[in-house]
Amino acid sequence: MSQQVDQRSLGELFGDLTRQMSALVRQEIDLARAEVTGKATSAARDVAIMGTGVGLLYAGLLALIGAAVLFLADQGMTPWQAALIVAIVVAVVGGLLVMSSRQALASRDIAPKRTVETLKDDAEWAKERIK
Repeated sequence: MSQQVDQRSLGELFGDLTRQMSALVRQEIDLARAEVTGKATSAARDVAIMGTGVGLLYAGLLALIGAAVLFLADQGMTPWQAALIVAIVVAVVGGLLVMSSRQALASRDIAPKRTVETLKDDAEWAKERIK
């Protein structure tokens, strides 16, 4: 077995390593930026759709609340009792909806997993090059 000997000086080798590491870091930053941008765009679209749905639900809910209060008042309750009962029911349902949507948003993962993996690979590569 013959070994290949590199005839470059130590300064040239370190210069090459520095240039390669610099290019690698730039590529990793570009990868992280692309990955995070893609995930953030997807999350923003989901939030915008959810916001539109919430606005429409809110308008419908206000109409239903008014109708429920009027219905209970027609059934013999005083208006303030009817409004109190409807307000309690609406508050409970609203609280459940808020908790549910918070959990859904909290479970969304926007970490750049591919970039983290390639950074680990790059660190191993750099260690091998320095030896």
